[in-house]
Amino acid sequence: MSLQKRIYREIQDKTIFTNAQQYAFEYMDTVFDRNIYPTKKALQSLSNFEEQLPADSTEAKAVLTFLNTYGAPATLPTTGGRYFGFVSGGALPIGIAAKSLATFWDQAPAMHVLSPIGSQLEAVVENWLQELFCLPTSTVAGFVSGTSTANLCGLSAARFRILEKLDWNVNKKGLFNAPKIRIVTGRHAHATILKAIGILGFGIENIEWVDVDDQGRIIADSIPILDDKTILILQAGNVNSGAFDDFENICAKAREANAWVHIDGAFGLWAGAVAKLKHLTKGMEQASSWAVDGHKTLNTPYDCGIVLCTDKEALKSSLHMSGSYIVESKERDGMFYTPEMSRRARIIELWAVMKYLGREGIDEMIYTMHLRAQQFSSEIQRIKGFKVLNEVVFNQVIVQCESDKTTTEVLSKIQELRECWVGGSTWFEKKIIRVSVCSWATTEDDITRSTISFKKALAQVKLSFKNNKN
Repeated sequence: MSLQKRIYREIQDKTIFTNAQQYAFEYMDTVFDRNIYPTKKALQSLSNFEEQLPADSTEAKAVLTFLNTYGAPATLPTTGGRYFGFVSGGALPIGIAAKSLATFWDQAPAMHVLSPIGSQLEAVVENWLQELFCLPTSTVAGFVSGTSTANLCGLSAARFRILEKLDWNVNKKGLFNAPKIRIVTGRHAHATILKAIGILGFGIENIEWVDVDDQGRIIADSIPILDDKTILILQAGNVNSGAFDDFENICAKAREANAWVHIDGAFGLWAGAVAKLKHLTKGMEQASSWAVDGHKTLNTPYDCGIVLCTDKEALKSSLHMSGSYIVESKERDGMFYTPEMSRRARIIELWAVMKYLGREGIDEMIYTMHLRAQQFSSEIQRIKGFKVLNEVVFNQVIVQCESDKTTTEVLSKIQELRECWVGGSTWFEKKIIRVSVCSWATTEDDITRSTISFKKALAQVKLSFKNNKN
């Protein structure tokens, strides 16, 4: 039988699709109770994938079974309620279901003619985001893989517009001998900002660094005098503390100077959609561009990033695409708002999640994350040997033990216990444990179970220290 006929048979038979569904259901049945990190056995079993590319074709059912047998046990249950590492949101069921359906559709909304449904949903969600964040009506959206790319797009638009005002077309002339653009940002700028600055040719060594306060917020009075050649980069949610810059006052001054303001709001921008938290983002609408993820706080499946920009022409021009085969339409052609032409229609699950939750659901889900973070802070501080270093204004908690050594060892032990998963970081040159609460599934019981694990880990580390002394 030819390969083509075999594939048609598999489509008609549908066994592999029902098997995939069965495996998915089995996974979801256990995801909330399993270890929060793969067991040593599961990790060792990954060696089964180390093989030469088969010479002959393999039966589809066998491929799927192999993947489920050795792959599923080695996944991290980030969709559960006790994963607090890397600000990874827990995917909502409706998002997973919509993404599964969209996988069968296999749409690539670069142009309207390629995917009318993708184009339509991008236009709809663009308007929803405008309204939800109270942004100017001129704001357009590009749907990318994550905030790393969204930051790159926002800063690329800024570069184009600033140089264009100086009579320099960067697309045609490049950066050699171009007028200098100033980059101003706080010392706690996220690594993805530095990556974008490097890629765009600004040079990290040219950054005008601004000091931050004890919560990681940029100190407004320390910002240098701005001008129309400046890109000022602010933060909605410090990656460690969750703190927000003072957008209201800083953005007002930047607008007076005609500076471009970009806000990196990977997880924190969503505070602007919550009634009891929107004071954290007050004034953010005065910026020129923003970056935010759906797969963090909004709990869409991976991958889902969004760049928002008030200057449509600058964004389109900085990400320009042309070709004699391109079919432009009067509708939305998504390729003009992103660096990629070939990209999947991640908009489908983003639309599904936003429609499912609505304004009230988004408010309730995100505010509950904040409450669980506050609960974690309260409970962990009642355990002798731990202290919280930050004001828990959103979803981040910074925990520290009595010394860097103890903090590092306790972090390692917590991860080894596999009851919850947290990451480590450095806060003003001190080792810390970083707790990010950003899953719809996290319950009060999950928080208590996790703090108990912290207590157990600390006790074991102290016992180990004592035994080593003896």
